[in-house]
Amino acid sequence: MTQKSSPTPGPEQPVRHLDARSLRGLAHPLRMRILDLLTLDGPATSARLAARLGENTGTVSWHLRHLAEHGFIEEESGRGTRRERWWRRVEATNVLNTAEFQDDPDSRGALSVYTHELAQQQFDRVVRYFAEDWDAEWRNAGSVSHWSGLRMTPEQLAALNAELMDVIARHTPPPDAEPDPDALPVVVQLQSFPRKASAPDRSPA
Repeated sequence: MTQKSSPTPGPEQPVRHLDARSLRGLAHPLRMRILDLLTLDGPATSARLAARLGENTGTVSWHLRHLAEHGFIEEESGRGTRRERWWRRVEATNVLNTAEFQDDPDSRGALSVYTHELAQQQFDRVVRYFAEDWDAEWRNAGSVSHWSGLRMTPEQLAALNAELMDVIARHTPPPDAEPDPDALPVVVQLQSFPRKASAPDRSPA
């Protein structure tokens, strides 16, 4: 499985392939939640993040420094003070190829934490969307769909994912574009993976 995360999808985005060290640096539930908030809502201080997450400011500050050490976030220069530092996500597309770590016992635990938290984040976003009060126009525009009748080779599945990524890139405005006053932030979650087929039922009719 290849997992990609980017604040602004598009070909101009630098690409960073996560290695074992950076995976272990990111694979912590609170660090992943911090990075997710900085990605979705933009720069913040440790105090603001702590309030959003219901955590101690000192704990959040420690994890922010850890994320910065591994190059996932950076301090926003020219903003804040020595006592109140603002942090932002580094503009890069993070790419993780999970197959690279399957046979690495030192990274297996970090990979398990990362994938579990990633699935939880995506699940939580959908649950919040269902629970929130949206008007009919926005409710009808959203979609939570799945298709399960496909049969593909690995090459065909990779080609499908590449085409879907191209569609998302075409709908992503350039960074310097004037925002539409009627537009709201949109999250696109793409999940496509093989399913183990059940054994055929051989019980007598």
